[in-house]
Amino acid sequence: MYRKLFLVFQKHHALYVNSVSDAGFLAARTQRIQLIPQRNRALQEGYTRFYASSASTLPKPPPLPALGTPEETALARAWIDKFRRETIPKGAVELSFSRSSGPGGQNVNKVNTKATIRCPLNSAWIPMWAREGLKKDPHYVANTHSLLLTSTVHRSQSQNVNDCLSKLHTLILTTASRSIKNEATPEQKKRVEGLIKADNARMRAEKAYRSEVKRARGGGRGDW
Repeated sequence: MYRKLFLVFQKHHALYVNSVSDAGFLAARTQRIQLIPQRNRALQEGYTRFYASSASTLPKPPPLPALGTPEETALARAWIDKFRRETIPKGAVELSFSRSSGPGGQNVNKVNTKATIRCPLNSAWIPMWAREGLKKDPHYVANTHSLLLTSTVHRSQSQNVNDCLSKLHTLILTTASRSIKNEATPEQKKRVEGLIKADNARMRAEKAYRSEVKRARGGGRGDW
């Protein structure tokens, strides 16, 4: 009798375990099926991605609102030389993606291959003396006080992101370099000195000629 009861209990326990396992499998499968449309929806709709900030790796410019002295110019030139060798990391900007428009491959108009970066103009790694010039650039957005650049030239997100970062690097480097006055070479200085001497000699010759003309006119009146 006890053996029969044990066999009945074992049978019902096995059925219960199997039912629980099947229920767990079905729940996991259902959850996975529900997540797939959500993931596809995220790929189809624009979204923003934030990275851990790594802007601290960029060289910090000297706090100069303007370049008025040779010392300030030298500091700015040293920063430009360092910044030229750097690349802007993803953590220094805000990234967003959306679907590209226009002709392309199968995925161009279906997934978010268009990359957009936004960079606040008051970022610590952007030189102060270049910010007024950056405000005049078409990429400047006044209501957010930031620089906005996009790229759709490639079919992948990563390549378009790198293209945006390269554009931003070139923009900041070019604008910051405009305030740097290039020093004249020794040959240029010598040529300028020669032109100044020649101009002074010409002015002295003209002055002497006018004096001679006046003197000659004065002497002529006395003969009458």
